[in-house]
Amino acid sequence: MSRIGERKLNIPEGVTVSVDASVVTVKGSKGELTLNINPLVDVTVNEGIVKTSQKVVSKEANVMQGTTNSLIKSMIEGVSTGFEKGLEAVGVGYRFNVQGNKIVINAGYSHPVEIIVPEGLKAELVSNTEITIKGIDKQKVAEFAANVRKVRSPEPYKGKGIRYKGEIVRRKEGKKAA
Repeated sequence: MSRIGERKLNIPEGVTVSVDASVVTVKGSKGELTLNINPLVDVTVNEGIVKTSQKVVSKEANVMQGTTNSLIKSMIEGVSTGFEKGLEAVGVGYRFNVQGNKIVINAGYSHPVEIIVPEGLKAELVSNTEITIKGIDKQKVAEFAANVRKVRSPEPYKGKGIRYKGEIVRRKEGKKAA
């Protein structure tokens, strides 16, 4: 039996969760998110509590129950408080610049790299070497942050590159002197 799937989710103030056939809709102060439910899982909302259950007892239903529960939990958190991911550029001349709906990144290449911010996300410049990506969809925020990091991943010798806020880069020693 799924332990995460059996978890009861409390709905905070200002958030509404509704289930129509096979679609869960979560509305809050920051926006609205929807999720298509797997046919093996049943979702019920009673008195401010969301509960998932299996329609048929099987291994796949067990897995989908836990996944659905986690996704609904993330949706509730996203529409009430939102998600954010911080990135920092480490290296001489490495910096970010936000121009409207695009991020311009100088990361040691001969040209600046431009990335368009997807709809529903917001990029805020903390300083010229730090940026914060905010949104209500956890998956979109993490995916876009990973794409920005991919422009110049941190290298293990000097630690230069774009990394997540608080990420620890394992360093290598390099060549030894003879």
